[in-house]
Amino acid sequence: MPATSSILGFPRMGANRELKHLVESFWKGTVSESELLAGARELREKHWRIQQAKGIDHIPSNDFSLYDHILDAAVTFSAIPPRYQSLQGLDLYFAMARGLQREGSIDVASLPMSKYFGTNYHYVPVPLAPSTLFHLSANSKPVQEYKEAKALGIQTRPYIVGPVSFLLLARASKDAPLGFNKLNLIDNLVNEYAKLIEELAAAGAEWIQLDEPHLVMELSPVEQAVYTRAYTQLAQKLESKGTTSIKILVATYFEGLDINAELAFSLPGISAIHADFVYGAESIDSVVQAASAASNKNLVLSVGVVNGRNIWKADLDAAINVVGKAVNVLGADRVIVASSSSLLHSPHSLDAEKKGSGVDSELLDWLSFAVEKLDEIVIITKAVQFGRESVKEALAANAKSVNSRANSSRIHSPAVQARLAAVEPSQLTRKSPYPVRRGIQESLLNLPKYPTTTIGSFPQTATLRRIRAQFKKGSIDQAEYERLLKEEIAAVVKFQENLDIDVLVHGEAERNDMVEYFGEMLNGVGFTKNGWVQSYGSRCVKPPVIYGDVSRPTAMTVGWTSFAQSLTSRPMKGMLTGPLTILCWSFVRDDQPRELTSKQIALAVRDEVVDLEKAGIKVIQIDEPAIREGLPLRRSKWDEYLKWAVDSFLLCSTGVADATQIHSHMCYSDFEDIMDAIIALDCDVLSIESAKSDLKLLQAFQSRDYPNELGPGVFDIHTSRVAPLNEMKTRVDEMETCLSGDRLWINPDCGLKTRGWVETEAVLKNMVQTAKDFRAASAAKSA
Repeated sequence: MPATSSILGFPRMGANRELKHLVESFWKGTVSESELLAGARELREKHWRIQQAKGIDHIPSNDFSLYDHILDAAVTFSAIPPRYQSLQGLDLYFAMARGLQREGSIDVASLPMSKYFGTNYHYVPVPLAPSTLFHLSANSKPVQEYKEAKALGIQTRPYIVGPVSFLLLARASKDAPLGFNKLNLIDNLVNEYAKLIEELAAAGAEWIQLDEPHLVMELSPVEQAVYTRAYTQLAQKLESKGTTSIKILVATYFEGLDINAELAFSLPGISAIHADFVYGAESIDSVVQAASAASNKNLVLSVGVVNGRNIWKADLDAAINVVGKAVNVLGADRVIVASSSSLLHSPHSLDAEKKGSGVDSELLDWLSFAVEKLDEIVIITKAVQFGRESVKEALAANAKSVNSRANSSRIHSPAVQARLAAVEPSQLTRKSPYPVRRGIQESLLNLPKYPTTTIGSFPQTATLRRIRAQFKKGSIDQAEYERLLKEEIAAVVKFQENLDIDVLVHGEAERNDMVEYFGEMLNGVGFTKNGWVQSYGSRCVKPPVIYGDVSRPTAMTVGWTSFAQSLTSRPMKGMLTGPLTILCWSFVRDDQPRELTSKQIALAVRDEVVDLEKAGIKVIQIDEPAIREGLPLRRSKWDEYLKWAVDSFLLCSTGVADATQIHSHMCYSDFEDIMDAIIALDCDVLSIESAKSDLKLLQAFQSRDYPNELGPGVFDIHTSRVAPLNEMKTRVDEMETCLSGDRLWINPDCGLKTRGWVETEAVLKNMVQTAKDFRAASAAKSA
């Protein structure tokens, strides 16, 4: 039997973000539930047909989701927190994701979000408690979508997150007792997984894919034992029911499997293991040998050789050599050629990039999106099956593209490299320690106690998007574009003054995205027209493509920020995106260490910070929500990363005087284990997402006695729900148990870009009133 081809998942949004528009229209009430579900079915069929036409042998199903595949698993196994249990269907599902507020009937907040390993994809971690009882839902999504594909004549491999990773990705609920271990729920959960697999087998499924990405991480002895226990019990339950025909693929990714290879290949009842040989390139030999040494001599190795989370063309010749190593040891019948991970993290297709004017043909020749990655996988598979000669034209074209990129004059800038090499340690520290800076800044800014601010962006209306689109198309000239945007900025400044916010922002009317905007103004960075990837829910981003050495040719924000400051006597924050976030939220060159690229970006941002200060801007925010996201999955590699990550932030932020107040912002990550690094950033004020995570992040700052000023979010911005005044005041009460009021700022979780103006005004009024009430209470205590 020859080698076969596979992917672990396909992008769900559609070639033109059809799912985004469908879901958002449903939320607005302009699309019915039946129309939403019909549109979703149509998209799934399109995606299955694409994979079928390309020649993929193992086509996944249940990788599609209306919001998040981890949330889907929670609903599949009835892991529904009590506050949502009065709801049903899509009301329940979207309430867990976004919250739900209906006047006079229901008001529930959403579940938190967290980053999925080292990606910019956000998943919804379900809260668990000792009382959690899993139960396979009737007509479960994995079974229904498998049957849906089967009715179309397409045999698929249903996907769902594996039972151990599901528990490890979840969170202990706020009321869970101290010391509660989520893994204690494994026996009940495995029983329900067995029922699901039985139903899939009865429906005709031949394979099922269980994603266990935690298998690439440094597992504790308890976690290792739980893996063995879970899969032993699963195999026993399936055997007792006579369900032995269905084959189980356990998928790992984002790192090498080497440290847990022996454990993975010893799991009972498994027919195949998937290993990532892109991000685990150094583990190839050890993993192949572990597969060969496994007691199950029919165990298949799925070889991930096409990058599922970056957009560069694969070096097909090198990939064939990697697959060849597995074939030489195991035999072709025990090898699957696959993407390194799900293609969820790649844009849909290059088709839109090839149309219209302004095509960067050289850059385009270096790229491969999800549909093109299917071709790469099939070409590699054919080369393994029939020899390189059978695909020689494709291999020659690929080699030409790979060599073109490696030797392009666009890649390297001697001036950028020389400047980075000349960086001195003195460029990584502020002139004075924080207590000294704080005294100077208090005198200069004269802010009240509990100062209020927002995180940067204000609602991005259809009008704003239309203005930017018209300018990009040439329908309006530069002067008219600037006039229209200045009107928007003036309105935002006036809006904040009317609300009595203390430190203002200009609203970012000119920005399409917090990373894309800066990337468009940097050398060494390219862009796509339609290279959208899902970040969370219906939110999509179009990451920059960092292909070469990075530098700033001219100021990026000074003009807009200075204009906004000229309209008010209140402090106006300069708003920048930090180097780590630009790095992590871009498609990054893979021909040099990420550290070098990060520090090149840091120097560009440093120039902008210095220019803002020269323009009279006294408060500058450098957002770094991705600092935790960039961490390697293995703790043994953390110290090296955190050293250059902190240095990158310091390099961009320390070129100013003590009087200039440096802010940063972080969100949707667990910071408990990197607090030393966060403290080392030495920003004067740090705002963090806190409301959506139910103050979980704040506890990390309390445990380390964070020394500088802190702004934990008092309301969640990812929902149209307006947090009431009493809820915000309760949050601030809880914050004051962790942080003294004289160092506490009052602000939202994140920017307000995705919100509407009506709800923005209502929730900011509550925020400002919260601060005023606490000031009054503090003054009364002091009297």
